[in-house]
Amino acid sequence: MKTTAGLEGDVATDADPGSGLVVAIDGPSGAGKSSASRGVARALGLRYLDTGSMYRALTWWLLQRGADTTDPGLVAGLAAEPVIEVGTDPDAPWTRVDGADVSAAIRTREVTAAVSAVAAVPQVRAHLIAMQRQIIAAASRIVAEGRDIGTVVAPGAQVKVFLTADGAARASRRTAEASWSTRAEVDRRDRMDAAQSGRAADAVQIDSTGLSLDEVVGTIVGLALEKSR
Repeated sequence: MKTTAGLEGDVATDADPGSGLVVAIDGPSGAGKSSASRGVARALGLRYLDTGSMYRALTWWLLQRGADTTDPGLVAGLAAEPVIEVGTDPDAPWTRVDGADVSAAIRTREVTAAVSAVAAVPQVRAHLIAMQRQIIAAASRIVAEGRDIGTVVAPGAQVKVFLTADGAARASRRTAEASWSTRAEVDRRDRMDAAQSGRAADAVQIDSTGLSLDEVVGTIVGLALEKSR
């Protein structure tokens, strides 16, 4: 599978950011990762990577072809087919599959319901994690969000955050983003994604339940600035 990012220049083969700055933000659905990650990237002048959009893009492509996304063998065999591209501008991130912009299409209820099963397939994870590491290395200075950035994708990230919130707050945020989302669906995704989720031992946990977006962004920016001193 060819997966690329909206970056100029050659893609490195090592995820070590060297003198760069990698901010890894993990956490469950509805914790506010996307908004916080883009805010931190803007504040610090970094690139932005939504790793979840890559899993969603593959899931969308499979659904478009009528593939059974619950069949691990079938999913593994097809995972290398689509060309997935992601933009890393925090002000205008985008996702493309085979040249078509699917930024909105990958956020539907159908894709959300199927993406956890697709993301659990080892071959899918191997393909996409390798590409995520290339994107991070190419950018050098980037905020990457997902469920396993600090533990698997970029364990050497200088700043690691595990962003969480209580169940009611996360369900409310998801409903605000997508009117069809419910607390039951948020809980279901938590259960299905548990194996791919985890807090890195050296991650700073931030409970966003009672915090504004600006407060969350400010806290993470503060952690990054401390690392830069």
